[in-house]
Amino acid sequence: MATKVHVGMETEMNGSGRNGVPEMVKNNWKKRLLDFSGKMKRFTGCLWRTIWKAGREDPRRIIHAFKVGLCLTLVSLLYLIEPLFKSFGTSAIWAVMTVVVVLEFTAGATLCKGLNRGLGTVLAGSLAFLINYIATRSESVVRAVFIGAAVFLIGTAATYMRFFPYIKKNYDYGVVIFLLTFNLITVSSYRVENVLKIVHDRFYAISIGCAICLFMSLLVFPIWSGEDLHNSTVGKLEGLAKSIEACVNEYFNDPEIKENQDKSSEDPIYKGYKAVLDSKSIDETLALYASWEPRHSRHCYRFPWQQYVKVGAVLRQFGYTVVALHGCLQTEIQTPRSVRARFKDPCIRLAGEVTKALMELANNIRRRRHCSPEILSDHLHEALQDLDTAIKSQPRLFLGSKKNQTTSNMLALAAAHAARYKQDHGVSLASVKTDSSAFLEWKRKRVGREEAKENERKALRPQLSKIAITSLEFSEALPFAAFASLLVEIVARLDHVIEEVEELGRIACYKEFNPDDDDISVTCKRPPVDVTKNQLPSHAF
Repeated sequence: MATKVHVGMETEMNGSGRNGVPEMVKNNWKKRLLDFSGKMKRFTGCLWRTIWKAGREDPRRIIHAFKVGLCLTLVSLLYLIEPLFKSFGTSAIWAVMTVVVVLEFTAGATLCKGLNRGLGTVLAGSLAFLINYIATRSESVVRAVFIGAAVFLIGTAATYMRFFPYIKKNYDYGVVIFLLTFNLITVSSYRVENVLKIVHDRFYAISIGCAICLFMSLLVFPIWSGEDLHNSTVGKLEGLAKSIEACVNEYFNDPEIKENQDKSSEDPIYKGYKAVLDSKSIDETLALYASWEPRHSRHCYRFPWQQYVKVGAVLRQFGYTVVALHGCLQTEIQTPRSVRARFKDPCIRLAGEVTKALMELANNIRRRRHCSPEILSDHLHEALQDLDTAIKSQPRLFLGSKKNQTTSNMLALAAAHAARYKQDHGVSLASVKTDSSAFLEWKRKRVGREEAKENERKALRPQLSKIAITSLEFSEALPFAAFASLLVEIVARLDHVIEEVEELGRIACYKEFNPDDDDISVTCKRPPVDVTKNQLPSHAF
């Protein structure tokens, strides 16, 4: 009977094992499918949020995407329509490549690339045809040597020209296209008989691609680089104004309010000046592309785009001071809030006036009008005077009057640490035995004591430094002194910003300021000054 029970139990266990393995595999597959479906849902949601965010930040991106798709469809007709394909053949692919490479987000960038590509193709084709015409008059070996020498010399000269500053800035892409087209035509002409037909087909295909790109960029919802540069200058002024206001308010606010703001959103101070610090290459690129654009404004003025670059450089110098002001909020040693409260009102009023001036500058550039004669109001000077008076009314905070007591406290602190070190780490050489075992034991203990001493010194050094700094009686006012000096430096740098903006308005012929009417007709005349550096280059319209 025991055997039967054992056999039954064994049978039941075997059956359970055979059914359990597929069940386990099935459960694992279900778990994997659930994990995969969850990842796909998260990926889809993330992808949709990214698409929505990109379109919401700048709706012109959607328009540009549709323009590129339409251009590609139009040039694809050279392949899809039979009569057109018979005319161009496989050279029609050059039209597609031209659209992909040339069509950019702004009209200026498209003009720059399109004209560079067309000019490079024409020059390369003409020169390649001339080289081939001369080479065909020679024998086969001499022809090969002549073509190789021409490729070497022209390739070397064209590549070296790319290092010229003016060529690199304006025609670098055209030189690359010249090298590519010249080598393709010249080298292939050694094996292909009808080179002239190849040149014609590629030139016509590239011309069609460039024409479609220029038409879409200039006439169908055009996006101007000059407008982007203009609007980015306005945005940088507004960002700096918001950063200064938020920085001063945070300096005098309670820590609890600051923690709540940090948890709720990103730092508004950093967000305001970040775009200014990263704007150098963007401003130069937009100014270059804007110089290629035709005059599209209502009055067809030739705007000095390089002056916008100068305004951006002054704003970056201004932004460095704002960064230093922001750093005062994150220093290790801070002025007590009881001391800050004594200077809160003049500092906030001073920051408010600077913010007001920057916002007014941004508004004037946006409307293309001159600055108000009272942009630096009397309230700004009054706030500066009040801050100076408040600092002078607290001389003990900044000058100190208990130097002897401070010195004695520091000496006592140093003597206490010295006594502690002597008591804990002192070694009496008379107690050291002279036998070898005692000497080795003493040496081992000495090494251990030196390691302990070094560890304690490393741990004690920052504490001693902080004690030494905080023991200075005027240390509580030092952080605020730095904050106040940077605030005054911002006011001083504001004059340079106003000067550059006024120079921009004078050269660009902004309308005169009138507080009663925002839609004033232009009454200024172009000043008789030398603005050749700000003129459009000879290649522009």
